Amino acid sequence: MGWNDMQPLLVQATQETLWMVGLAALATVLLGLPLGLLLALTRRGGLLANAPVNKLVGTVVNVGRSLPFVILIVAIIPFTRWVTGTTLGWQAATVPLAVGAIPFFARLVETAVADVDGGLIEAVQAMGGGAWTVVRKALLPEALPALISALTTTVIALIGYSAMAGTVGGGGLGTLAINYGYMRFETTFMWVIAAELVVLVTLVQLVGEGLARSLDHKRPAAASRWTFRRSVPTQTSAAPEAAETAAQETELTGSALR
Repeated sequence: MGWNDMQPLLVQATQETLWMVGLAALATVLLGLPLGLLLALTRRGGLLANAPVNKLVGTVVNVGRSLPFVILIVAIIPFTRWVTGTTLGWQAATVPLAVGAIPFFARLVETAVADVDGGLIEAVQAMGGGAWTVVRKALLPEALPALISALTTTVIALIGYSAMAGTVGGGGLGTLAINYGYMRFETTFMWVIAAELVVLVTLVQLVGEGLARSLDHKRPAAASRWTFRRSVPTQTSAAPEAAETAAQETELTGSALR
């Protein structure tokens, strides 16, 4: 098969892959983010510590993460048909993609939120902030770089899942690889599709890393403090250091409550 014959098929399959991955990623964020926050808030020592709720939600998430994607596609066929009216094509593949990615993303969100400095949370609470204020003003802003990295990892996993969905008629590049690269022994077609998937994953990784790095205010702050300490002679008295630390804590608390 020549390039002129391959090109329209590749364009259509790429569009289908982007649609299913994009919609599945959107559904994953809308449902996985609240689920991950619930896990983080209800865990032991959390703002809304509740062991029964945390255990129940955690069990559901663990079950969802433990199912292999191919088995998940088959297991939720009735649900997929109810949502989309069909079990074939990229529209149908979007449903199991989202269902499989939501628990995965939820655990990443839980980890990212749990890593937020407890001192900042206590500062917001000391200023009279409730649980929602802490989430909105402290947890989400501070965890944003880690959340972007989690979303990047999830989207890359979705790209791989979308190719696997091609084995059961899910559309996109996976179906194209099965129908032409495997069934018709078009080796060149297979390698072109593999290269395109590598390019997609690389682009997502680069964009995600760059965005997370640009939103991470801790790295430049740490670098500037290191440079300051290297360039300025060491203070012999503990009073200036204590004053500087207090000023930094006051500035951090004020910025969190704005």
